[in-house]
Amino acid sequence: MRTRHFSQFPKPYFAYPKVIQGLILKNKRLEQQLPEVEYVVDAFHVDAKHLRSYNQLCGFANNGYVPAIYFAVLSQSLQMQMMTQEAFPFAILGLVHIHNQVTQYKPLAANLQYRLSCRFGEMKPHHKGQQFEFITEVYVGNDVVMQGVSTYLARQKTNNARVEEKPTEKANLEWMLHDRWSISESTGRRYALISGDVNPIHLHALTAKAFGFKQAIAHGMWTKAKALAALSLPEKYQADVSFKLPVFLPSEVELMTHQQSKTINQFLIRNAKSHKPHVVGEILSL
Repeated sequence: MRTRHFSQFPKPYFAYPKVIQGLILKNKRLEQQLPEVEYVVDAFHVDAKHLRSYNQLCGFANNGYVPAIYFAVLSQSLQMQMMTQEAFPFAILGLVHIHNQVTQYKPLAANLQYRLSCRFGEMKPHHKGQQFEFITEVYVGNDVVMQGVSTYLARQKTNNARVEEKPTEKANLEWMLHDRWSISESTGRRYALISGDVNPIHLHALTAKAFGFKQAIAHGMWTKAKALAALSLPEKYQADVSFKLPVFLPSEVELMTHQQSKTINQFLIRNAKSHKPHVVGEILSL
C-alpha cells in the first residue's frame, strides 16, 4: 500500500474543481477497484476555535475533550483528496452515505497531539449498485484511540437485487421520546462552513433541486452528531448508524431511544409528523 503524508489537513474545497470536472468529462472506468493508498496527517493539534464552533452547532459540551465523531469530520478532507487525486472508480457527486460507525477507545483530550490516517476499506455489491468504505484511525503515539468507518453507495444499474436485503427498522421496539428538534433551513450552510462539505444538496433549496431534491437536506454526519450530543456516552463506546430518509430543511424531528441492555442503547431519529425514520442507530458500551 502506498502512503501519502500531510503536514496539515488539506482544504476540502480545493478538491471541488475536480469533482465538477468529473461531471463534464466522464471517464469510463472499466475496472471497478479501489486504490490501495493511505493518506496520513502525521501530527496535529485540534484547533480550539474550530472545535468550539463544531460543538456549538452539534450540541456537544466544550469540556476539554474531543467528540470522536469530530475526527471523522476532519477525515473527510482526506477522503475528498483520495477520491480526486487517485484512480477512484465512481462519480463523487451522487454518492450516498448509507452507514457510519465511530469507535472511541478512550477519552480524547483536546490538548493532545494526534495522528490521523485514512484508507479505503472493503468494496462489495449492493442491491442498488456498489458500496465501499473509508476507514479512519486516530493515534496518540502508537495507540489507536478512535476508529471510524464510513460506508458509501455508488448507485448503478445492477443485477445484485438479492445481494443485500433492506435492513429492518426495528419497528417492534418500545421507543421513548428523548428530545424534539426544530431544524432550521440554514443548518446545512452552517455545517458546511465548519465541515467543509459544501455539497449543493445541503446548501439551499435551489441548488438541491438541481440534484433531484425538493428541498435542501441536512448532512447525515451532523444529524448523527446531534443525536450523540443529546445522549449519555460512556468513556469507551461504538456508535453505529444507518442513514435512511433525508432530513429536509427546515424540519421537525424526534429523537427516540430504547435501552436494550446495560451496554446497548438504541436510538431513532424520525419525522415528527409522519414518524418515518431518518437515522437508526445503536450505541454499544465497550
